[in-house]
Amino acid sequence: QVQLVESGGGLVQAGGSLRLSCVASGNIFRINVMGWYRQAPGKQRELVASIMGGGSTNYADSVKGRFTISRNNAKDTVYLQMNSLKPEDTAVYSCNLQQKGYGYWGQGTQVTVSS
Repeated sequence: QVQLVESGGGLVQAGGSLRLSCVASGNIFRINVMGWYRQAPGKQRELVASIMGGGSTNYADSVKGRFTISRNNAKDTVYLQMNSLKPEDTAVYSCNLQQKGYGYWGQGTQVTVSS
């Protein structure tokens, strides 16, 4: 079993920054993909960024140049540094881990960006 626990959400003004963290515990394999998704009210959940175990990254066009995903494999932790935040970034951000054909989700953390 795998558990994911996110932290770092909150309220920030437009133009500000936040850093999200997600710690994975349980049966973690080295070959996996970790990522961040978000869901705004009335919208579908969307991929924000993902990172493979070797460090390859993928970003949604809407966050390129503003968000940076990174991971510490020794700590089974993935981070999302969010800069130049916009009101449209407001959403519940959820951590995801995919390994061995299974996907796991954290409980989500609220990010609210005020204008």
